[in-house]
Amino acid sequence: MDNRLVASTWEQPLEPPASIPESSDVVIIGAGILGVSTAWLLAKQGINVTVCEKGLVAGEQSSRNWGWVRVRGRDQREMPMAMEAMRIWRGLAEELGEDVGYEQGGCIFAARNDKELDGYVKWLDVAREYGVDTRIIEGEELRRQVPGAAIPWCGAIYTSTDGRAEPHKAAPAIARAARRKGATILESCAVRGLDLEAGRVAGVVTEHGTIKTSSVLCAGGAWTSLFCRSLGIRLPQLRVRGTVVRTAPTAQLLNGNVYDRHLGIRRRQDGGYSVAHGTTLDHSITPSTFRFATKFLPALMQEIGGLKISIGSDFFEEWRTPKRWDLDTESPFEQTRILNPDPNPRVVKAIRRNLDKIFPDLAGTEIVESWAGMVETTPDVIPVIEESEKIPGFHIATGLSGHGFGLGPGAGYACAGMLTGNDTGIDLQPFRLSRFFDGSPIRMDSPI
Repeated sequence: MDNRLVASTWEQPLEPPASIPESSDVVIIGAGILGVSTAWLLAKQGINVTVCEKGLVAGEQSSRNWGWVRVRGRDQREMPMAMEAMRIWRGLAEELGEDVGYEQGGCIFAARNDKELDGYVKWLDVAREYGVDTRIIEGEELRRQVPGAAIPWCGAIYTSTDGRAEPHKAAPAIARAARRKGATILESCAVRGLDLEAGRVAGVVTEHGTIKTSSVLCAGGAWTSLFCRSLGIRLPQLRVRGTVVRTAPTAQLLNGNVYDRHLGIRRRQDGGYSVAHGTTLDHSITPSTFRFATKFLPALMQEIGGLKISIGSDFFEEWRTPKRWDLDTESPFEQTRILNPDPNPRVVKAIRRNLDKIFPDLAGTEIVESWAGMVETTPDVIPVIEESEKIPGFHIATGLSGHGFGLGPGAGYACAGMLTGNDTGIDLQPFRLSRFFDGSPIRMDSPI
């Protein structure tokens, strides 16, 4: 049994590039699923694109997430992007010529009481507007969908067209496809900052030299706020740690994804299950917590029951991190190549306990691997996608807030359109950075 199957994605040796291009039409900072999806879609159009990744392709959250590919429960502002993502996912393996583990097995959000179910029912209006096959199930139908469950759920919302994929496979496969289409993807190549001429982007300064370009997309995940701050751009963003486990192959008790407030579980391609706690996330207080506190207050109140707050070394580590640096010296992005937090042992124990209680037939199934990832989030839990108002040619795409894996190809489609000026039909106005500063109400429209 390979107990490092998922971790092998970020435990590979770092190999600096032998050379870097002198110039590129577009440079993308970050090789998570959003960055490589954008690169792939641009390369398919014949655009010369370079991706600079300080660590490894999908080395952070893009390989560490639950692996859910869903439209169910999306914030309505994300729905056009989510629908495009689903379209891409369904044909992705065939177009890439590589397996990404995608299956359309459906997605169930189960309710333990009428209040929870009423919260799910509200999303049916969104489903009807976008033609999504979502409905309420209960009783015998719910038991047929999840025959191994021992919890007497009062009902559930079921989306048959949702699916799942394997995070440790998907983004690397998209990156390889982008390379085959002509994209350059550089690992162990941190971008220290921008080269500006008359206030506009003229290039990126990497640890290995400068790449000339007039168009940059920062898709740096949890690092984006720090990079933007070095440019004088204020981007509200915080990190929370999520813990996930993987079981050994075992009996198939469900085919799709099931969410209960105490458990999130999906069937894996290898015959096991990826399992997480339904609501528990860890937030270690940092200076950014205080800097953005007023912006995040609505989100904090919504998640107060499951957010475990602590203070420790992360506070002082961020305190010591410089806010600006000379571009001819080592940057913070080279000092920490890959964010690799330890899984929370208490959460692992809670997952074990909840799994055994909800699915007794899995009580003897071994947990063979556990890991954690840093989820970057915005105050309203939807992305920031825009060209900077301050620096022409500098584009930002971040804050996918735990939705990034399933949303990634659709967000990449939107970003490719933004960078080329092509109309994708996806309105990016709701994702402007200025919404956090222009007096717009900070609201969260997703029921989960």
